[in-house]
Amino acid sequence: MKLSLSSFVFLNYPLHQAVVRIAKAGYDGVDIWGGRPHAYRTDMSAGQIRELAGTIRDLGLSVPSFIPAQFRYPTCLCSPNDKIRKESVGYIKEGLETAAELGAPIVSVCPGHSVFGQDREDASGRLSESLGNICEAAERLNLRVALEPADKYETDLVNTWSEAVELIEEVGATNLGVVLDNGHSHVVGEAADRVIPELGNRLFHVHVDDNNGLRDQHLIPGEGSFDCTPFVAARRKTSYEGFLTAELAWDYTLDPEKAALNARQRMKEMLEESHK
Repeated sequence: MKLSLSSFVFLNYPLHQAVVRIAKAGYDGVDIWGGRPHAYRTDMSAGQIRELAGTIRDLGLSVPSFIPAQFRYPTCLCSPNDKIRKESVGYIKEGLETAAELGAPIVSVCPGHSVFGQDREDASGRLSESLGNICEAAERLNLRVALEPADKYETDLVNTWSEAVELIEEVGATNLGVVLDNGHSHVVGEAADRVIPELGNRLFHVHVDDNNGLRDQHLIPGEGSFDCTPFVAARRKTSYEGFLTAELAWDYTLDPEKAALNARQRMKEMLEESHK
């Protein structure tokens, strides 16, 4: 099982330097964060993207996924405001282009939150339409789209794996699946180790982090109350051969190199424990 790290924890570093440090920390991959100052919208020129892709290859890294900055801002795929929703879809499509140029096979998408006065059916319908448009664009680029179920603080539309699968079936796109974040599962009270086999081939990607069970704190595994070992062991019951990607919180940005090393060490220990 290969390990990756979201570049977000190095947000105070230029993306090139973040990639170099992630490779130095011993990771197999880097999930590119699409927020500033890393890979936001069209901030990077075509030449800069090609140069970064070359650096990533030279360092022996893969790019398991591209993660557009989303939760809360600047997108709302379920917005009743047509302008906001269309621009949100356009923003994700820009991320698809960047992902393809960097060699990332997956782009993660967050469900978003309905707004005051908007009923769930309306919001879900608009989200479904947005995802359909995104998946069509992704298919032309031979990319997959991974929907991320999240806790109530980040979405009121897709909180569990079953809600994600229901929406995926409604959209009907074969390139739409799930990125499972055990941190969100822990907060919503869902047994993440049982979710993995339930998702089957709809499991496209996995995020690993920890929290206190109340909020999605994105702690280094082992620093919260989630038992990661059964979660990691569960993937052996499936055909999932993708990466385990650590997503670390804002607090770690003050000393990201130490956090990167600690997270990798803990994930290695988890993998070893899961084979006992």
